[in-house]
Amino acid sequence: MDLSLDNLCDLSLTNADLTTDSGLRAAVMVSLFTDRRAENDDADPFQGDRRGWWADTYADQAGDLIGSRLWLLARAKRTPDTLRRVTEAAESCLAWLVEDGAATSVAVDAQWSDSGACEYRVEILLSDGRRWADVFDYPLEGL
Repeated sequence: MDLSLDNLCDLSLTNADLTTDSGLRAAVMVSLFTDRRAENDDADPFQGDRRGWWADTYADQAGDLIGSRLWLLARAKRTPDTLRRVTEAAESCLAWLVEDGAATSVAVDAQWSDSGACEYRVEILLSDGRRWADVFDYPLEGL
């Protein structure tokens, strides 16, 4: 048997069977877990480390940046304001899906997990009408 992967995709196992993913999960993970450069008015918990992906300097369109600013919340306390900020950061870094026409909406719901991590559900309504959802967590050092 041959295996052909016409489009770039992720491979995974489900119940010992090979399954494929359209790449959306990988794109979401890159968006969420790559550190976007901090804005000049962001609080600076890391003493001058603004982070960011070097290739953002060469973006085809000004302001077309990769990643999220979730890393700025790594030392945040377990408060309702932190959940709000996580939600805003996650929705902001995934907004490109709507801007590029791949989705019609992106929604994030953040809450505290039993382990103390900040857990958030990402739900995306794709342009073809399908819904995609997954749950991610972000451990915070300030808890």
